[in-house]
Amino acid sequence: MQLTLADIHAAARVIRGVADATPLVPSPFMTARTGADFLLKLENMQPIGAFKLRGAMNAVAALDPDVAGVTCCSTGNHGRGVAFAAAQRGLRAVICMSSLVPQAKVDGIKALGAEVRIIGTSQDDALAACQQLVAKDGLVEISPFDDPHVIAGQGTIGLEIMAARPDVDTLLVPVSGGGLASGVALAAKAIKPGVRVIGISMDRGAAMYASLKAGKPVEVEEHASLADSLGGGIGLQNRLSMAMCRDLLDDLVLVSEEDVYHAMQALYFEDRIVAEGACVVGLAAVMSGKVTPEGPTATTITGRNLDMHMFTRIVTGQDITLGDITVPGRPYEAAS
Repeated sequence: MQLTLADIHAAARVIRGVADATPLVPSPFMTARTGADFLLKLENMQPIGAFKLRGAMNAVAALDPDVAGVTCCSTGNHGRGVAFAAAQRGLRAVICMSSLVPQAKVDGIKALGAEVRIIGTSQDDALAACQQLVAKDGLVEISPFDDPHVIAGQGTIGLEIMAARPDVDTLLVPVSGGGLASGVALAAKAIKPGVRVIGISMDRGAAMYASLKAGKPVEVEEHASLADSLGGGIGLQNRLSMAMCRDLLDDLVLVSEEDVYHAMQALYFEDRIVAEGACVVGLAAVMSGKVTPEGPTATTITGRNLDMHMFTRIVTGQDITLGDITVPGRPYEAAS
């Protein structure tokens, strides 16, 4: 399926009044640091605390009225979006996740009335369980990234940014399976072909980065990460998001756990925003010197559904253990 700007405009009509119109606010700290307007699209203000509601609502709205229910694999926020959208329609929802998903995200999904199944230690394990539910229970799978309705829903973020600030020159977009990046890039470049769209991911287990480098979808080993929402594979049968990221992204940059740690501190202390590690990778890329903004720049703060005990350790400068590595703590210093 070839997605167009018209599909994104159609998605905007579907989600209107529930999952749209999040604030786009300036970051005085990042503006001063970069010498150019730096804007934050606050998707952490969504009803479920994450941008994933956009794509999930658009996908669930497109289902036939007599479906038995929905299922998906998720690193947390997509599952929350699907659970919310399914509840709005009175549908059964079964969310499959790996054991790497933080408990705070599991609890949030259960609170919305969905069934949660924890399977294995990877997104691929969760996907296999999801596909079994499709085969045995007749549920409809909603991919977190490789679904045209999901991509179109996420693309509405691009519409809103470009409508609010047509002068934006660079968009910094977190990348996991590529649903957000491909949708935002499609919308932004259709409106302003010269806009630069840069994908950002973490440097351990970045499946889209590895797949684009290999020229085909590949499996990666998943690791515990401060940017846990960016974990997981892109699916070996990926139909849409990989090709769209390949064709539409100007670059894909990786940041370290230390970069993410410091960016989480900066967003909290400078802009007073609580956000997941996956949300701050755009800031992390700029603060670490891996991306240099060219003119007005915007990034998406994608969600707030994080473990607050870990967040407290980060903002107070304590060490964080992630599987087999430790991210060394340090007190926040704005000039560092």
